[in-house]
Amino acid sequence: MEKASYQGLLVWQKAMNLTAVIYNLVKKLPKEELYSLSDQMRRAVVSIPSNIAEGQDRNTNKEFAHFLCIARGSKAELETQLLVCVKIGYLTEVEISEAMNLLTEVGKMLTSLINKLKTENSQLKTKNSQLKTKNSQLKTENSQLKTINSQLKTKN
Repeated sequence: MEKASYQGLLVWQKAMNLTAVIYNLVKKLPKEELYSLSDQMRRAVVSIPSNIAEGQDRNTNKEFAHFLCIARGSKAELETQLLVCVKIGYLTEVEISEAMNLLTEVGKMLTSLINKLKTENSQLKTKNSQLKTKNSQLKTENSQLKTINSQLKTKN
């Protein structure tokens, strides 16, 4: 069965909306910030949906969760950069409110998805361990049946 596309993930879609919001906000920053703060903000916001996409396209839940953690780190970085913009007077709290709301929403979704993947991974490890135990028991039973069969052949 083929994996669903990352584009179908609501968290990716919200992160893409956030990207558009940030790109519009960055246009309001002074030109002297073009290659510093605004560039850093664009990199951080693009990192969020990019890491969601890359992680979803990986082979395991563990890898996916790892990339979601990176996306969550970029979310925190961007949040800090927005607060810096307010602190130094480049933007107002009203101007960043939409972005901050989206950041909060994306952050919660990332955390929820990470926790879900970790739970699924833990459940898979438990099932794998149970299967190994069952396999070992079957090998023991098979060995015992071979011994009994050998004994029966000897008696006949």
